[in-house]
Amino acid sequence: MDTGTQASTSQNAAFSFLSRGWREVRDSADADLQLMRARANSFKNLANSFDREIENFFNSSFSVRSSSPGEIDFVKKLQPKISEFRRVYSAPEISKKVLGKWRPTAKLGIDLSAFRNAIVAEEEEEAEGRDGIMEFDRGKRGRRKSAVFGEFWGDWKEEGAQFGEWEPIRVLKRRLRELEKKSDFVEIFGGFKNTTEFVEKLKSNLKAIYKEPQESKDVPPLDVPELLAYLVRQSEPFLDQLGVRRDICDKIVESLCSKRKNQFLFRSLSAEESSVLENENVTDELDLRIASVLQSTGHCYDGGFWTDLSKNNPTDGKRHVAIVTTASLPWMTGTAVNPLFRAAYLAKSEKQKVTLLVPWLCASDQELVYPNKLTFSSPEEQESYIRNWLEERIGFNADFKISFYPGKFSKERRSIIPAGDTSQFIPSKDADIAILEEPEHLNWYHHGRRWTDKFNHVVGVVHTNYLEYIKREKYGAFQAFLVKHINNLVARAYCHKVLRLSAATQDLPKSIVCNVHGVNPKFLKIGEKVAEERVLGQQAFSKGAYFLGKMVWAKGYRELIDLLAKHKNDLDGFKLDIYGNGEDANEVQSTAKRLDLNLNFLKGRDHADDSLHGYKVFINPSVSDVLCTATAEALAMGKFVVCADHPSNEFFRSFPNCLTYKTSEDFVAKVKEALANEPQPLTPEQRYDLSWEAATQRFMQYSELEQILENDRKLAKKDGKSITKSTSMPNLSDMVDGSLALAHYCLTGNEFLRLCTGAIPGSRDYDKQHCKDLHLLPPQVENPIYGW
Repeated sequence: MDTGTQASTSQNAAFSFLSRGWREVRDSADADLQLMRARANSFKNLANSFDREIENFFNSSFSVRSSSPGEIDFVKKLQPKISEFRRVYSAPEISKKVLGKWRPTAKLGIDLSAFRNAIVAEEEEEAEGRDGIMEFDRGKRGRRKSAVFGEFWGDWKEEGAQFGEWEPIRVLKRRLRELEKKSDFVEIFGGFKNTTEFVEKLKSNLKAIYKEPQESKDVPPLDVPELLAYLVRQSEPFLDQLGVRRDICDKIVESLCSKRKNQFLFRSLSAEESSVLENENVTDELDLRIASVLQSTGHCYDGGFWTDLSKNNPTDGKRHVAIVTTASLPWMTGTAVNPLFRAAYLAKSEKQKVTLLVPWLCASDQELVYPNKLTFSSPEEQESYIRNWLEERIGFNADFKISFYPGKFSKERRSIIPAGDTSQFIPSKDADIAILEEPEHLNWYHHGRRWTDKFNHVVGVVHTNYLEYIKREKYGAFQAFLVKHINNLVARAYCHKVLRLSAATQDLPKSIVCNVHGVNPKFLKIGEKVAEERVLGQQAFSKGAYFLGKMVWAKGYRELIDLLAKHKNDLDGFKLDIYGNGEDANEVQSTAKRLDLNLNFLKGRDHADDSLHGYKVFINPSVSDVLCTATAEALAMGKFVVCADHPSNEFFRSFPNCLTYKTSEDFVAKVKEALANEPQPLTPEQRYDLSWEAATQRFMQYSELEQILENDRKLAKKDGKSITKSTSMPNLSDMVDGSLALAHYCLTGNEFLRLCTGAIPGSRDYDKQHCKDLHLLPPQVENPIYGW
C-alpha cells in the first residue's frame, strides 16, 4: 500500500472517530430535550434529571465502543461546555424566561435517523473493506456527509427560535457549521505537518487512557511440539504407574520444548513478563504458555473427572484442620507421639481449629499393643490419658479436639489397620484441611470417600520406610515392588501434597523432602540443664554409650550386632546398654549371647527417664528409619550421637555432636572419638531448629498451609495481568488421579482381593464391638446398600 493510500485510510479513520462521537451527542441531546419537555413544570426537577442524563451520556460514550479512543477525547472536550450550559441556565430569571416562551406544541425532538443511518452504512462499508473490498467512492461519501449535516442543521434551525440566545448551543452550532463547510478532510488538520504526524500524536495520547483488553491480543495457537510436550507431562502419573521414571519424562518435555524456547512465551507475553520467565524452568513456561492461549480464547476449566466442587467453606472465620494418624498413646511409637505434638502446636496459634483422629482398639487388641498390658474401657478414658501425658511435656493447655475411629491390630504387619471408612468420622462441616500421617498406611485398604473430594486440601506426611522393612521378609523384593506401586497409587489418588521426612523413603508423587518433626520440649530443658552443670564445672555425663529402640530386627539391631561382632577386638572393653521391648527381644538377646557380645539388655523406657540422663553417647546404626526421633532427642539433651551416613540422618549432620560413619572401621573410630571427648553445648539457633515451633513453621511453609490458612494464596501476576496455571486449563493429571481413586475403590470393595493382599478379615467395615465402644450405628444401617 503506497503513502497516499495510507494517508487516506488514516484520514477516514479519524473522521470515523468524530462521526461516531457526534452520533452519540445527538442521541443524548434528543433524549435530554424530551425529558425537559415532560418535566417543564418544575425546573429544579429538570436540573436533577439533566444531571442523571449527563452521567448516562458519559457512560454510553465509553461503553458503546470501548475501542474508539477518539470518542473519549471528544467527550472530554464537550464536558466543560455542558457544565457551563447548566450553570448559566440554572438561574431563576433564566428559568422563568425559558418557561414563559415554551409552548406546549413546541417540537423539542430532533430526528437523527438520517444521520444514524448514514453512520451505520459507513460502518458496513468499513467492515466490507476489512474483508478485502478496499475501494470506495469518495465523492459519494462527501455528498452523504453534506446531506446528513443538512438534515441535522434543519432540525436545529427549526428550534432556533426557542434557543437562539443560549450561548453554549450557539457556539457549538457555529463550530459544527465550520466543520461542515470544509469539503476536504486535509483542511481540518492543516495545522499538522502531515497526516502521519497527527496519527502518531493521537496514538501517543490514547495510550495513557486506553489499555487493550487481554482477550484482544493475538496469541498464536499451540503447535505440535507444545501439544506433545504438554501431553507427556500430563501423562506422568500414568507413565509412573508403568515404571517410567519422572526424570525421563522431564527430558522428553525439555527436548520437545528446547527448539521453541526462544519463542515460547516471548511471542505471546510482554517484554517484562518474558524477562521474568527467563529464569523459570521449561515446565513453568509450558504451563504459562498453555494458560495464555486458553485465556485468550475465554476458556475456563472447572475441574476434571471425579471432582467434587461442593466442598466445605468455613463460615466462622477459622479453618478446620483434621490430623489423622495410625497409632495412639500409650503405644510409644513415632506415629502416636509426633502427630500429637503437631496437633498441640497447630492449635497453639489459635488461627485454626484442630481435630486429632486416632484409632480405637478393642480390649483384646489393646493388650497386644499397649505396654504393660495397659487397657482402657472407653475412649474418654484413653483421651484423658493422652491429654495428661501431653500437658506434662509441653507446659501449656492445648485446645484441640480428640476423636477416635475404629482400628484393628495386624500381628503380621505389626501395625494398626483402619476398619471402615475413616473419613466419615470427620463431620462434613469440619472437612476442610486433612493431614494424613502415613498416607500410604491409612489408605492401603481404604474403602470410602476420596479424601481430596471431601477436603479442600490434603497433606500426607510419610513417617516409615515400608519398602526397607518388606525387603527383609520372605519374597521381599517382589513384595516391595508391589507395595511401591500401591504407595504411588494411594498417595497420588488421595493427597494434594506429600511431605517426606527424609530422602530415605521412596519418591512418592507430589512429594517434597522436609523434616517437619520436632522434639519434646522436655528434652531441650534437659539439654539446658546439662549445659548449666558444665558451666559450673560439674560432671554432666557419668555413663558411656547406650541404644534405645523397639526390639525388632528392622530397628537397627541387626546392623548393631553385626558391627560389634566384626570389631569385637577393636572395641575391647566397650560396653553398651540397650533399652527396648519388642517381638524379636528373645531372638536378639540369644544372638548377642551366642556371639559373646558385651551388651546389657534392659527393659524399654521413656527416653526422658532420669536413668538415661547420665549417658554421653547414643549409638544408632539403623538404616531403616526415615527420621529417628531418638536421635533428635539425644542431640537435644546435649549428647554425642554416632549414626550411619544415610539419608535418614541428613538433617542431623549440621549438628557438631552428630558423628556419622560410612564404613565399619569408621564406626569404630567415631565411637572412640565420642568416648574420649566432651560434646559441645547447643547454640540457641540449634535448639530452635530441633524445637516443635520450628518444625511447625516448616510444616506450614512446605505443606502450603501458611497460604491457605491465611487466605493469601496469590496467582502469578505479570504486568497487571494474571495467568492461572491450574484452574484455567484441563489437567490430565487430575483425571488420572480420579481414575486411580475409582479403581482403588473398586478393588478394596472386594473381600477376596483384600484378603489376597494381606488385609485383616472383616476390616472393610467395623464390627459390633466397635459399635458398642464408639456408640456407632451398625454398618448395615450406616450404609444400607451393601456392596461396592
